[in-house]
Amino acid sequence: MDRLAQDVRPGDPDWSPVVRTRTYELVLDRIEEQIAAGRLSIGDRLPGERELAASLGVSRSAVREAMRVLEAMGLITQGTGSGKDAGTVVTATPGDALTRLVRVHALLNSVAGRDVVRARIALERESARLAAGHASAADLAEMDEHLAVMDDPATDVAEFNERDTAFHVAVARASGNALVADLTTALRTAMRGTLLTALQQAPDVEPVRRRLCSEHRAIADAVRGGDRLLAADLVERHIADFYVFAADGPDTADTADTVDTAD
Repeated sequence: MDRLAQDVRPGDPDWSPVVRTRTYELVLDRIEEQIAAGRLSIGDRLPGERELAASLGVSRSAVREAMRVLEAMGLITQGTGSGKDAGTVVTATPGDALTRLVRVHALLNSVAGRDVVRARIALERESARLAAGHASAADLAEMDEHLAVMDDPATDVAEFNERDTAFHVAVARASGNALVADLTTALRTAMRGTLLTALQQAPDVEPVRRRLCSEHRAIADAVRGGDRLLAADLVERHIADFYVFAADGPDTADTADTVDTAD
């Protein structure tokens, strides 16, 4: 047994291992503190790299690394030069960052297929429900535009899939809830490649396309008619059925029977 372990007695000081923190994480912590205190808001500019490094007592490389992380998180934009777009500006564009994060985890298979289905159904039910009471004429026109392209027999499978994604994103944005829209968009966009592969590998894709068009049209009609429950139910069945088709296996085959959006 380790000598130190033998010498430890009840009541002795707790010599827990020191948590190692990288310098750039300390920079992130300070910036987060400024945001939490209300001293930094969307549209504000951060000090220049040299000034920030000197103020925080860290290296400029640590500041650069922190800025790269913040930019990847969608929290800042960086511009060069001396114009109005120059410098580092606090923004709030989490959508791209969320999409990238979810997509990478999906590619690594670190998220189970059934979990993706459950998450999509929970979010898109809410998106469709809210859209049915909130969608504007412009929102509905955008949905119709995507549906028209999907209905066109001349549309190839890749474009069909892009418009499928765009339709779901349009419904999410029509919800009026920015966070629900961003999360819905991230999940649907992240799975775009998987769903495209399923369409490309279908022995006879035309009946699948016709069914998907019909389901999308029914969802759009329910949103247009303000029928919140119907819109939510239709989008749930649409997602669950297509994942059964895409997976063709037990991992998602009973999704519609096992999803519980209340838990």
